[in-house]
Amino acid sequence: MTNNKHILNWIDEMSAMTKPDRIVWIDGSEEQAEALRAEACSTGEIIKLNEELLPNCYLHRTAINDVARVEGRTYICTPTKDEAGAINNWMDPTEMYAKLKKLYTGSMQGRTMYVIPYSMGVVGSDFAKYGIELTDSIYVVLNMLIMTRVGTNVLEALGDSPDYIKGLHARADIDEENRYIVHFPQDNTIMSVNSGYGGNVLLGKKCFALRIASYLGRKEGWMAEHMLILGIEYPNGETKYITAAFPSACGKTNLAMLIPPEIYRNKGYKVWCVGDDIAWLRVNPEDGKLYAVNPENGFFGVAPGTNDKSNPNALATCMRDTIFTNVVHDTKNNTVWWEGLNNNPPQPGNAIDWKGNPWDCTKFDKKDKSTYGAHPNSRFTALAQNCPCISSEFNSLKGVPVSAIVFGGRRAKTAPLVYQSTSWQNGTFVGSIMASETTAAAAGAVGVVRRDPMAMRPFVGYNMGEYWAHWLNMGKNIPNPPQIFHVNWFRTDDEGNFIWPGFGDNLRVLLWIIKRCEGKIDADLTPIGYVPKAEDIDVEGLDGISLDTIKELLSVDTESWLADVENIKEFYALVGDSVPAELKEELAALEARLSK
Repeated sequence: MTNNKHILNWIDEMSAMTKPDRIVWIDGSEEQAEALRAEACSTGEIIKLNEELLPNCYLHRTAINDVARVEGRTYICTPTKDEAGAINNWMDPTEMYAKLKKLYTGSMQGRTMYVIPYSMGVVGSDFAKYGIELTDSIYVVLNMLIMTRVGTNVLEALGDSPDYIKGLHARADIDEENRYIVHFPQDNTIMSVNSGYGGNVLLGKKCFALRIASYLGRKEGWMAEHMLILGIEYPNGETKYITAAFPSACGKTNLAMLIPPEIYRNKGYKVWCVGDDIAWLRVNPEDGKLYAVNPENGFFGVAPGTNDKSNPNALATCMRDTIFTNVVHDTKNNTVWWEGLNNNPPQPGNAIDWKGNPWDCTKFDKKDKSTYGAHPNSRFTALAQNCPCISSEFNSLKGVPVSAIVFGGRRAKTAPLVYQSTSWQNGTFVGSIMASETTAAAAGAVGVVRRDPMAMRPFVGYNMGEYWAHWLNMGKNIPNPPQIFHVNWFRTDDEGNFIWPGFGDNLRVLLWIIKRCEGKIDADLTPIGYVPKAEDIDVEGLDGISLDTIKELLSVDTESWLADVENIKEFYALVGDSVPAELKEELAALEARLSK
């Protein structure tokens, strides 16, 4: 399929080490994919579901010890520990290569090695980056066909170039004690062994599109971010684009596929999803604005809690051409189910849980994870093109112009509903201090703050302080930069109830953000940044939300912010000496303003 010596020599080297029985090149054709599905069904690796109810959909179960990303086994291997930074796991590359060689040697004996040429981004676009993943898993092949752009055109675009990301994945023994997901940024190499779970083995996703890409972005002058991209279409047909970064469990996918409240739909507002997870951002030389693309081709969504109320667009997306992982198998109808889908779980005798055992829904206890039918991190892999609200710009070669970058977190009291940074530097600071609070009532620890800067804590491919410095440098190189904001949908009253309705009504806040970007509306300057005037957040049609409620949601609690400053100081100390001086100055200035 290619005469590229760099690729062929590397495959020879990897196959000599892993010793597969045969090598199969993936060409991206439907005929080959269908043959692989049939083969995987014959071995039980996947189960074909009801063709009438769920056309071209399949069920897969991972090993019980292999159900999520493993941050503790994920490494950045750079020549020095400083280059990886204090937050990443690090090992010397020579030492890690030696360790991995022992695990890979002979790991594919009796198996087939599949060669997957894939593109992150539209093949041939300025944004596109190419990769080759070698794997011994048909499940990985079928997922990569959904999540990335796979085919011979990738090899044609590469030509004789050595400029591609090498990825080697072997299931080996699925041994969690020897499970490694390793990145060698200087070598453009990703290696994953002893896992079969999506986030650890679909090497185009977090491994390439964030960890390796963030390193490349700093080197080449662009950004790879853990951000959704959405477009808001106004009644006059004009569309404005926003990117947004949230830690897990903060409603990222729900926002990416937001359905406007009825009152806005009737006026002609629409929301379009460009991406739900990753954004690559470059400066467009023509207009000096920051443009974003979603480098992925599909969605790797969390199933539990997805339903026709929380996210009807996501549910509709996975009704065809989808691989479900670790959900309940309804054997009566040959369909799937998960907690939060609906109130009609398959009855005892007709249900197999995510582990492959008979499941009794009558014994379900929300507080006891062992009684769940679907794993809490069970997934659906679905084609973006099947999403009812997918943007017409999804396959754009130049991306979409970004008006606003939005950061968010889950804070009960500290952060107001929305505030705007005062500059790009201040906005970088706002991103660097992003956090969410946990609730651990059993341990008595409520509101433990976990810092997750730019939602990139597990995904930065190099030193976090250097990453912040790259953000600051980008600000100097964008002639017309987007404005930067922070939102918090999760403020609670004294009884712990959420005050803001969230979901579709978050559009009301996004519309205020766009007005600020266009200079059409004023705001009040507070110690933390610009906060809306309460009357400028539209509450028409919202039950139980008065002007006073909005004032409460927008209030800045000085005491809790001062307490937060101490926590930020501790986090900056953890990141270490690489924290840019500009961000330390921002922190000191924030403390001084709050102390007044």
